[in-house]
Amino acid sequence: MSAVFNQVIQNIEELSSDERALVAHCLISSLESKHDDNVDEAWGELAQKRFLELKSGSIKSTSWDKIKKEVIS
Repeated sequence: MSAVFNQVIQNIEELSSDERALVAHCLISSLESKHDDNVDEAWGELAQKRFLELKSGSIKSTSWDKIKKEVIS
């Protein structure tokens, strides 16, 4: 292991829980692949479409309790 890794591991307990959470977030974020702006746009369009469908009554919503029961069953 690198000296930097060993130093982080040896000193991790000296960090506050907020600091450890930030380190964890940074590590996980560094593993993620490039962000695709088209994905955000596509999700936004889909969310708008679903909202309009719900508002117009062309589709009906399902309660979270019902969904949980179906998944657990």
